[in-house]
Formats: sequence, structure tokens, C-alpha cells
Amino acid sequence: MEDVREDLRDASASRARRAGGLTRRALVAGLGWACGASAVQASPPDVRRELAPTGRLRAAINFGNAMLARRGPSEEPTGLSIDLARELANRLDLPLELVPFDTAGRVTAAAGLGLWDLAFLAIDPVRASEISFTAAYVMVEGTYVVAEGANYRAVGDLDQLGAQIAVGRGSPWDLHLTRQLKLASLRRAATPDDAIKLFVEQKLDAVAGVKQPLSVFVKENAGFRLIEGRFMAIEQAVCLPKSRPGAYRYVFDFVEEMKASGFVAEALARYKQSEAVLAPPASIP
Repeated sequence: MEDVREDLRDASASRARRAGGLTRRALVAGLGWACGASAVQASPPDVRRELAPTGRLRAAINFGNAMLARRGPSEEPTGLSIDLARELANRLDLPLELVPFDTAGRVTAAAGLGLWDLAFLAIDPVRASEISFTAAYVMVEGTYVVAEGANYRAVGDLDQLGAQIAVGRGSPWDLHLTRQLKLASLRRAATPDDAIKLFVEQKLDAVAGVKQPLSVFVKENAGFRLIEGRFMAIEQAVCLPKSRPGAYRYVFDFVEEMKASGFVAEALARYKQSEAVLAPPASIP
């Protein structure tokens, strides 16, 4: 684990002023972008105690999703989810600890173990039994890669008897396809990269995953192509362990501000993540 302690308060205030975002005082008072006049926002001390009981904000980072988190040339963590975690820690005046994981499934499995306070995962009803999700901040498409000469042309073509599809175990694609596929079977690998290896080495019918990294694989490896269309659009959200209602409201409003202020859109452009799109505004349930 890597402790990251930074003070970005001045930069954060400057961004908020330039974008017309909420001031910290307005956010604390509950005047969030989407929570409405009747909502009551917990004060930062209350949020700090509830969200970060250890005195530091432990953010689970899934490095298996390169669209949102990756390691730089010197192994430094970088990406939109890390930027959001740093910004939130700064606002709450908390030290930040990044807790690395290599799959979304392992992040979810750790939710009940007290290993993290904040995470960045795709919204999924299975996970919602243990985790509270904010509204989405970005949306990501899921699709398939097949061999160049395969007869599959559309997403629906893969769901046929005998078809075998590689997928990362516990990933959003695994959860979704487990529910949706009627005839095809899934072959699960430990990570998304391992799923691609499984697909290639065992000559499976397809591999399912995030469109952006699959596009890179196709460009770098002859003999493969993307299937047109998508089998689902994943909504990436910030999430907390259950039973943290005051912290949840604060984080929900924080995410809406980051969307409305341009913070998320600027980060997507900075990291050249053209496959992800900014999610629309939302109100707290």
C-alpha cells in the first residue's frame, strides 16, 4: 500500500472558482448540485469520522481498469479515480491512502473486511447488497473481440450454444453476462489481461471487456477485430460501504459537483480517455 499525502486546497479552490462550482461552505451546507433544497448535508467533521474512522481516507483503486487508474513510468498512480480520491481527501483535510487492487471483484470482496473507505466501481445490483453507489460520473462501453475470420458480426451473435467467451472474474462484464447469456458459456480468468490471454491461447470465440483497452489490443495484434455495438454500458460510480448515510450524502454531492464543474470532463481529456463519456446530472435517491 502506498500513502499519498498531498495538500491541493489552493488548486481545488481555484478550479471551483473558475468553473463556477460550489464553494466548500456551500457544499457543507447541503446546497449540492442535485440534492435539492430540503437535503441536509453532514458537516465535514461528521463526514470525516464516518467516512474515515481510521483518520485517513483509504481509497480502493482498481488498476485492472486502465481507463480510470494506471501506473505511470515511475510506477506512480495516475488516472481519474486517483484524482477524485485526492480531491475528496483534500476537501475533508484527510491524508489519503491508496489501496491497490487488480480486479473489481477483489475490491468488492474486500468491502466487508474494513480494508477501504471509498472505491470506484461499476454500478451493479449484485454489489449493491454490500456497497452504496453514488450516481455515475462516467459511462463505459463493454464489447467483444473475436478472431478476424469469425462469423460473429453483432453482439447478439455470440449467445449461441457452444460459444465460449473469456471474461475477467468478478468484473462488471462477468456479472452482467452471467445474468444475460442464455446459451454461450463464460470462461473466467483472474484479471482482464488474463482473460485476453485465455482467449488467444485457447482460441475461444470471444473475450469480453472494456472497449478502450480491447481496441488497443486489436490495433497491436493482427488477426482480431472488435464486434460492432455493445452488450452493455457500464456506469462507473464512487462507492462506500453500507451504513454510512451522512458520508454517503456528502460524497454523492461531491461527485455531482465534480461532474458539473468540469473536473471529470477535463480529466478524461487529459488522460485521453475518449471511449468514456461524462454521465448526466443526477439527484440523490
